[in-house]
Amino acid sequence: MKHWIKALCLIPSLAGAGEWTGYIEGQGRYFTQEALDPAQSDGSLSLAFEPEYYHAWDDDRQSFIFRPFLRWDSQDNSRTHADIRELLWTHVGDEWEVQAGIGKVFWGVTEARHLVDVINQTDLVENPDGEQKLGQPMIKLSFERTWGVLDIYALPGFRERTFPGEKGRLRSHPRVDNDLASYESSAGNKRVDLALRWSHSLGDWDIGLAHFYGTNRNPLLQPILNSANETVLAPYYELIHQTSLDLQATKGDWLWKLEALYSTSDREDVFSYTGGFEYTFIGLGDSDMDLGVLTEYMYDERGDNAPIAFENDTFLGLRLTANDEQSSELLTGVIKDMDSSAWLYNLEASRRIGDTWKASAQIRLWIDVPADDPLYTTSQDDYIEFNLARYF
Repeated sequence: MKHWIKALCLIPSLAGAGEWTGYIEGQGRYFTQEALDPAQSDGSLSLAFEPEYYHAWDDDRQSFIFRPFLRWDSQDNSRTHADIRELLWTHVGDEWEVQAGIGKVFWGVTEARHLVDVINQTDLVENPDGEQKLGQPMIKLSFERTWGVLDIYALPGFRERTFPGEKGRLRSHPRVDNDLASYESSAGNKRVDLALRWSHSLGDWDIGLAHFYGTNRNPLLQPILNSANETVLAPYYELIHQTSLDLQATKGDWLWKLEALYSTSDREDVFSYTGGFEYTFIGLGDSDMDLGVLTEYMYDERGDNAPIAFENDTFLGLRLTANDEQSSELLTGVIKDMDSSAWLYNLEASRRIGDTWKASAQIRLWIDVPADDPLYTTSQDDYIEFNLARYF
């Protein structure tokens, strides 16, 4: 803790010694169907700004990173928000490392669903795929030995999930009211959560075993009347123990992937997993391009009672990597609900323009979603998104 305080005190003097990078991005979204709620718009424009400051000293044994994030949205006040993604001091020793501040940690190997990734809260207003995360206050101590890497986390303070506002698309009906959030822990959002992860590489195998004890990042959404006598969904954050495994095997052109977890709470015990493979055709048609074929299956033992969409679903996808100077990439695929007629289609593509610009696009379509499916509330929110970013 003393090292953390000293590092933060050094920020003003370090600001002139490091390097600033980052980007500013313009985004446009167009929704192709009429919204379920007339208050919602058919399109939006937004601007995002994410600078990054990095400085290393002491022969690179110590470093400091500061990465704030800001988005302004023309339609949804809840999507206009700011966050500190990282404000982190790192000290690397001999076979150990300590980090303190606000950081981001990713656990997992699968493509369609990041099941075991539990440290950071989801910034849901950024993207419905849940891949954008809020910064998490943390102190992390790591040990690297011949038997693997052991990471120990203390996570002081809880970040509530962001949700689209009344005028925003890609939201539930009724909407979520974050002002009505409640907690199982008497400490509320000031509780200190704990986590432990061991990871190791054995030949072609990469293994991660983890345990988390703290406030669940996935809230239960309970219908309630607010002060305006409007029915809304109130988030409730319960305490959980979560033990997880992530496993990846690299066998030539094959990648085999698995994420599995067992979670317990006062309310229920849950077993779920996501697993599959990715096979890559290297040098497609004697070109420089690579084409990956992905298949994954997602399972949750709660079945139709699970508060998530992907409890018995199959993902099929293609990943095209051009390996050109513009770093052109395309990922497309579908997720099929094995218990209903519902489909989710996704396409993501990106390409650099010159040395400082990058264009990207995203298309998401919800197809034949029945009224009792958790995805039904967004089934009218098919959209096309275009982004143009300037890097510096």
